[in-house]
Amino acid sequence: MFKNIDKVIEVITPLVHARGDELVDIEYVKENNQNYLRIYVDREPNGIDIDEIATLSESVSEQLDLINPDPLPDPYILELSSPGVERPIKTEADWCKAKNDYVHVGLYKKINGQKSYEGTLLDYDMDKIILEIKIKTQQKKIAIPRNMIANIRFAIKF
Repeated sequence: MFKNIDKVIEVITPLVHARGDELVDIEYVKENNQNYLRIYVDREPNGIDIDEIATLSESVSEQLDLINPDPLPDPYILELSSPGVERPIKTEADWCKAKNDYVHVGLYKKINGQKSYEGTLLDYDMDKIILEIKIKTQQKKIAIPRNMIANIRFAIKF
């Protein structure tokens, strides 16, 4: 299936970028016996609105219909949307934006008795991230191995 999604990405990326938008993520999933092609787009600095998404959705749909052979021959529902404020951190550009920002980290296994953390992403490399977390009234730095991270996303600090 990745090969098919790669073809979709190849076709829609220039279309998305030509509008000044960013392709954040794409997924092809089956839910309740229905296939969904979900495409998440964003625009800096203030995000993308619903009218812009609707216009882009029409253009993307037209381009997908022109691909031959069809990379997604089974019927599917196309969904375009913004990833929202708490978007996942996946690409190198996302990681750059996330540095010094507040993030939520979900782990595969507990570290110090916890399976998730929220804090400021101070630094990162291929092996680990450095997160500044608050424990009661004190700030503490914690190193989390990247291979322990199940997911990481931007978060809203309360």
